[in-house]
Amino acid sequence: MDEVDELSPSVLTIAVAVNGSKNSKYALAWALEKFVPKRRVSFRLLYVRQKITSVPTPFGNYLPIDDVRDDVALAYKKEIKWQTEVLLLPYKKMCAQRQVEAKVVVIEAEDVANAISKEVARCSISKLVIGASSGNPLIRKFKGGKLSSRISRCISSLCMVYIISNGKLSFVHSSASGIDEISFTSEKDESIKNESDSSTVFSSISGNSSSTDSEFTDIDGEANFYPPNAFTRPIQRNLDLSSGELKRSTSADIVLTKAGAAGTHLTRFLSLDTDEDAMSYSSNGSEMQCSDITMSGSKTSQTDQSQNSDQCSTSENPRKSSVSGGKVNIDCELERLRIDLQQLQGMYEFARNESVNTSHQINELSARCKEEAVKLEEIRTRAKKAEEVAQQEKKRREAAEREAEYARERAEKEALQRKDVEKIIAREADEKKRMEKALSCNGVQFRNYTWEEIESATSSFSDHFKIGLGANGTVYKGSLHHTSVAVKILHSNDSHRTKQFKRELEVLGRLRHPHLLLLLGACPDRRCLVYEYMENGSLADRLQCKDGAAPLPWFYRYRIAWEIASALVFLHNSKPGPIIHRDLKPENILLDRNFVSKIGDVGLSTILPSVDYSVHTLCKDSAPVGTFFYIDPEYQRTGLVSPQSDTYALGMVILGLLTAKSPMGLAHIVEKALQDSCLMDVLDSRAGQWPPEETQELAFLGLSCLELRRKDRPDLKDRVLPWLERLKDFANKAHDLAQQATSIPPSYFICPLVKRVMDDPCIASDGYTYSRNAIETWLRTNGKSPMTNLLLPNKDLIPNQSLLSAINDWKSRTQ
Repeated sequence: MDEVDELSPSVLTIAVAVNGSKNSKYALAWALEKFVPKRRVSFRLLYVRQKITSVPTPFGNYLPIDDVRDDVALAYKKEIKWQTEVLLLPYKKMCAQRQVEAKVVVIEAEDVANAISKEVARCSISKLVIGASSGNPLIRKFKGGKLSSRISRCISSLCMVYIISNGKLSFVHSSASGIDEISFTSEKDESIKNESDSSTVFSSISGNSSSTDSEFTDIDGEANFYPPNAFTRPIQRNLDLSSGELKRSTSADIVLTKAGAAGTHLTRFLSLDTDEDAMSYSSNGSEMQCSDITMSGSKTSQTDQSQNSDQCSTSENPRKSSVSGGKVNIDCELERLRIDLQQLQGMYEFARNESVNTSHQINELSARCKEEAVKLEEIRTRAKKAEEVAQQEKKRREAAEREAEYARERAEKEALQRKDVEKIIAREADEKKRMEKALSCNGVQFRNYTWEEIESATSSFSDHFKIGLGANGTVYKGSLHHTSVAVKILHSNDSHRTKQFKRELEVLGRLRHPHLLLLLGACPDRRCLVYEYMENGSLADRLQCKDGAAPLPWFYRYRIAWEIASALVFLHNSKPGPIIHRDLKPENILLDRNFVSKIGDVGLSTILPSVDYSVHTLCKDSAPVGTFFYIDPEYQRTGLVSPQSDTYALGMVILGLLTAKSPMGLAHIVEKALQDSCLMDVLDSRAGQWPPEETQELAFLGLSCLELRRKDRPDLKDRVLPWLERLKDFANKAHDLAQQATSIPPSYFICPLVKRVMDDPCIASDGYTYSRNAIETWLRTNGKSPMTNLLLPNKDLIPNQSLLSAINDWKSRTQ
């Protein structure tokens, strides 16, 4: 073929239509073998994929793609795209092995032939290679013909189409070159085609056949050449409509029957073996062979020639004419029988080849059916598993939705409660700020009181108002500006101490911490200090239940230990230098009405030089200060004070909170109880049911703070405070549970006048909340605030709805 052998100076584009079949691979291999060594070419692999209009379901049916979810459709499209890439991968590898540039074109269309035709026309492709279609010819006839034939009919006349079957060129179509349809069934046929011109007319040996009868093109577009009259006797084909299968009679039987008849005639005529006949047969052998190769002439022309020969012979010699006439008849009969035999042989070969091809197709279909059955079973198994997974996911989603709904309801309820509490806290914070502002005297850290004001507040230091007596001074309860205060009168009047007292007063007056006793003012000339008043007295009195006071619960004691430690850390990190308390003990720890602890007697603390805070920060003190059992042993021995001195005192306070015993020998008692695993026997039983593990941890912490050498004691900020904070959180949770169990209301639910839970809380003009009945009774006879003893601007009452909601919620939970 001249078109294949032409060389082009430019790069030639060869289109190869592929579909994953074996013939498609043969087609690409043939194209690589024929075109690559001869010119610079690039390949365009055309693959037509059906448009995705439906999606398979686990039940084996299909749903329109518009009716399924977008994510399912997208996943199915990705799977089809992946399958396409896997299908085209072998063709890419074949091109890569031959170092040929290959571009893959994937077309989505319903009509494969039309799609390939449009692509060839769009890209102006001049050469198209496709693989021959396979299958039963009769079945393809009912289905509309072979795909390769339909493609070749749709392709433009400017493009040459090569159809490859089993790795060999089977069909060439090109109207532009003058070669309309050329078919090859084998290498022998190809050689015959090369020897003949494209305009050669194949004639039938029989006189009644036309030139086109000798060329038989099957339904699939693959032309095959058979001897003349190969199909003069049609093959019997029956369509069994009841079973839906196509049946046909055995072609071999018909061929063998005709071959037997021809053999009988041949034997009969060969029996006349005279010498003359043999010579006549030998002389005419070449004439008999020519009809087998060229298939030219007709039976009618041969008969005419034999008649002319007979006439010539008769005119010469009648006897010779009769003899030669007999020979001619024998020769013609032999020629006819030979032609019939060749026809039968061709039909037999055709039937045998067709039988072999059919058996191969049946085997392939059987194997494909088995593979499809296995795939179908796998798909069903996957669909069943997917359905089970979907059911599980559905149940999980429903459970998650229920849980989310429950969490949302709880969150909304807690948000409402939090808003109510935040309002209450904000109101109390505003009240506290207002009070602090009033006490701060326009920004001054503490107020200077006159001696007359101090005497008036304490009724000239009446013994009736005396609430405490210590080594440094006496404490009286008083009232300044309608506020209860604690007034402390120091004993010493030494000038040096007075100067030091004033210097320390300036520093300590600026200290503000929730757990340090607030210094409200002072009278420096008389060494007098004014502190906020603490309703529940000292920690020592509460531990000993002085005056019949109720014992402290264990969860209060956990919290008090953390509050003391946090105040000490604040003092030790003060600027410009650390402040050492030096006299920490239960008598100097005071409790307010809500049992919140605050460290007092900070005024005589030692201010260390302005250096970095560490355990090695020491200060020489010639006059030891403090209570004997709470003084650091190294401080007693060396006179050097450090922040670790307060750590030692904190350890003694922790053991006192646990046991409520005297500090004398207390460390030895607790240590021996821990060794003997009988700690519960030495604890204060009045505090309630101590938690064993947490209490044991607190006891170990207290003993670690009581190490004789300060370097062996734990760091207050990094170790002690975090440990106590964790125990405090545990105690707060236990306290909340105890409140719910014993129905103890929060303090802000209690009316300050009648001391019981408010039924109808109202806010008065002084900012405090009272029960409506109680405050209305008070306002009938008084115009002052019951809390501040100041004149009220008005007697209006505002309902406190948020507090009422919180009280009602608490009542519903406790009931």
